[in-house]
Amino acid sequence: MGNFKLMGRTRAQESTNAIERMYITMRHLFNRGFYKPMGISGDTLRESLLTLRPEIYGSIADEKVELEGLLYVIDRLPKGIEECRYINLTSDEGYANSHFKPIVPPKRRRNCYRIDEEQMNIEITRGRSEIYDILTHLTFLFMESHKIMRRVIIDEDGEMTRDWKKLEEAVLKKELSQIEREIALTHTSNILGRTFKEVTMLYPKFMIPENEERFLHIIYWLGKLAIEETIESNKRIVTFSPVLRERLGHHIHGEIWADSIKKHLLDNNLMHRPIHIISANMHSVMNTLYAPIALKEELKKKSSMELYAELSDTANGQLRNKVMKVALENGMKFLEDFSGAYIDVQIFDTSKLKNGYRNSVFEDKPEDEKPVIVVMDYAFGEQAYETMDELLKPYTFEENEIHLNASSISIMGKAGILDGGKGDIMIPSAHLFEGTADNYPFNNELKKSDFEESQIKVVDGSMITVLGTSLQNKDILRFFQESTWNVVGLEMEGAHYQKAIQAASKLRGNINENVKVRYAYYASDNPLITGSTLASGGLGTTGVKPTYLITEKILEQIFNS
Repeated sequence: MGNFKLMGRTRAQESTNAIERMYITMRHLFNRGFYKPMGISGDTLRESLLTLRPEIYGSIADEKVELEGLLYVIDRLPKGIEECRYINLTSDEGYANSHFKPIVPPKRRRNCYRIDEEQMNIEITRGRSEIYDILTHLTFLFMESHKIMRRVIIDEDGEMTRDWKKLEEAVLKKELSQIEREIALTHTSNILGRTFKEVTMLYPKFMIPENEERFLHIIYWLGKLAIEETIESNKRIVTFSPVLRERLGHHIHGEIWADSIKKHLLDNNLMHRPIHIISANMHSVMNTLYAPIALKEELKKKSSMELYAELSDTANGQLRNKVMKVALENGMKFLEDFSGAYIDVQIFDTSKLKNGYRNSVFEDKPEDEKPVIVVMDYAFGEQAYETMDELLKPYTFEENEIHLNASSISIMGKAGILDGGKGDIMIPSAHLFEGTADNYPFNNELKKSDFEESQIKVVDGSMITVLGTSLQNKDILRFFQESTWNVVGLEMEGAHYQKAIQAASKLRGNINENVKVRYAYYASDNPLITGSTLASGGLGTTGVKPTYLITEKILEQIFNS
């Protein structure tokens, strides 16, 4: 048993070292300004990723091509990136005012621009976490492309297999019949080292309205560029623009974002009121406050949770619009973000909340003491520090510094759980930074006992804030779970938020030293269970109940404060 533990710990240490090497290398390449992912300069990233074998990338170390991991990555990168040899990471440098049409990946809000047939520009406005995310995904993508290449080149003269030639014929056709598609998928399954069944099951998940054959297209172009890299030495290159390198870390987007919120609060005479900041999605607070008013008739036939599930379905636009209309007429303002931070905001003036969600404590308060709730959409990794740090700073108006009257800060997010499954709830008592001994204990106003009657599994303990969810592997996570750190889950923003909150309250005196803090997460995946990682798909309706239970508890505490 002792030997097993020693071996397990060694694997965890190897994985930790691999993550550290990756981050050091990515910073070095960023400062250098460019690198070739499949060249000598990309060696360390590739070797570290193979050592790590992250759960999200599945069979990255095998000869067969990893399909679920490929789908996960493609959803987070711009359409057409598989065709591009030159990938340029830029700051917000004015492309929005050009003829270039922005390409926004379906699962990541970021503007990308196809400059020409060979070049894709990706705008970075969320800091280092976004760069790590993109470089990790690109490394995986290009490694998979070389797997394809190795299965289709027969000899050093560049002779191709029949499977490759047939795939090329299919991709170059304008339209495929069902028979032609199945023939193409048969040849593709041979190239990928996958069964025909596996390929046909994944094929529709890659479809987009303008290209039903996108799966075949992606496999072909990944293989084609890898072949050109090998035979013709046409290496793919990732570059970082000089403006991006100069601006990174300067909070440019966060400052613009935060100032627009504080200006709205000041213009509407809300700055002095008790302000409660919530980092969450853009629907749960609004629905909890206004659905009981807007959907009275529907609530006679259904439970509130059934209704929330319907409101979470994007197909129910009419129902959602009904709630939105009532919200906008009863104290809610929606601030769409144009700063580049990609964080929209809702501001709720609860003194205008005429009916529905309220209690006697709230009713008895003078209007000036009724809470103002600021709901900000999810930040991404290190961006959480930038946005919260800027939001909690005083606002300068006519040479006067006006402090935000922050009464509480609540963070509700999705996280990976280490002991449980999708939809379970985690209540943290501290955040730990991955790869360091840095830790942020805090007094969480939310307790495990608050959810005792929910019939949902609730765990409490430490949360580890990771630098990228795509780099986690079982060995590291098991070590954290079994060690005295008592880690129950992993996420990307908690320690960054807490670092900003502690600095603003304890050191700078920008907000009340005793500001109340609430953190709660619901499990989006369990990276320790194969088939339950983020690559296995979304939460669906499983996330509805924990989301609204946490939201209701946060609001209950705000209204009773």
